[in-house]
Amino acid sequence: MVDITVTPVTTAAERKRFVDLAYTINASDPNWVPPLRMEALEVITPGKNPFFEHADVQLFLAHRGGKLVGRISAHIDHLAVGQPAEQGMGPGTGNWGLFEAEDEAVGQALIAQAESWLKAKGMTRILAPISLSIWEEPGQLAYGYDHPPTVMMGHQPEHYLKWIEALGYTVAKELLTYELDITQTFPPLIQRIISSGEKNPKIKVRNVDKSKFDAEAAVILDILNDAWQDNWGFVPITPLEIAYTGKKLKPLVHNDLIMVAEYEGEPVAFMMTLPDMNEVIKPMNGKLFPFHFVKLLLWLRKPKPRTMRVPLMGVRKKLQSSRLASQLAFMMIEYIRRTSVKKYGSTRSEIGWILEDNQGMRAIADAIDSRINKRYNVYEKPL
Repeated sequence: MVDITVTPVTTAAERKRFVDLAYTINASDPNWVPPLRMEALEVITPGKNPFFEHADVQLFLAHRGGKLVGRISAHIDHLAVGQPAEQGMGPGTGNWGLFEAEDEAVGQALIAQAESWLKAKGMTRILAPISLSIWEEPGQLAYGYDHPPTVMMGHQPEHYLKWIEALGYTVAKELLTYELDITQTFPPLIQRIISSGEKNPKIKVRNVDKSKFDAEAAVILDILNDAWQDNWGFVPITPLEIAYTGKKLKPLVHNDLIMVAEYEGEPVAFMMTLPDMNEVIKPMNGKLFPFHFVKLLLWLRKPKPRTMRVPLMGVRKKLQSSRLASQLAFMMIEYIRRTSVKKYGSTRSEIGWILEDNQGMRAIADAIDSRINKRYNVYEKPL
């Protein structure tokens, strides 16, 4: 039997091999969406991804008989470690992610190496897979293998789940996404709630103004931090990360797909919707040049996606669990639904991820006749 060796990534060439391996291992999966290689490489490069400013990260590659057969990241997010333990992260909690393995023996060797590295760094517990930040692609796909992920969501083969659980990992939290046919109007009760809100002079629901991108981003971030600060898994977003994410998302941002709700003149809620770029990049196999760049550029200017994704919604903490919070959410969802169908020709929306125990958001999803289409497990294990 040929031994498996796991070694740390130390060079730019090894980082490139780390990225390239995902395309090889997932080549036969019809529902895997190859990310753009330049973006995938940027995510794992210090000085490019601001996550490295507040995290210790070590990438590992696995070889067998001279062949590259697996990869994993082990990392400690110091902002996450500083969060209260009851919110999922907290002192002593490290992570691994970006996991790919040719077979179970390789997977075991990689995870063992990640555990050893984290333990040597003083960690006492693992929360995984998280790649790399909780704001990026958390969780192992546990349901919904039969269709591709939407933009900024992960997709892993089912056997990874079995390998992880066989190593003593247990589910810490389930993350859910909901699918919705947006060509259908919402039930009469929801329409009445929306109509009532439209008659309330204290409520104003507006589009963002992309010409004031930085100011609008600051408004949304302020609501987000207030709304999510007590949520499981919450980690503060740094100014550098705001700028980095804003730069990446700006081409996908359209004024009429992001809403801010104001009550008595105060911004109190927001909803962000993005055209599903995965639909256009899937056939590109991660390569923009020399043929795909113009195609993507034209699509970004006038996207016509089948699917719109709602990655983020937030209502200020003081209004959560109130009737007003639900009303504002229904209004924003309905306005974006209309625009998505009429202007962009979309027929489907995906909302999430949503925490399994977020009863408020799950109730809203149920009320508009959406259904769970994917589930991701975040696992934990003591060290």
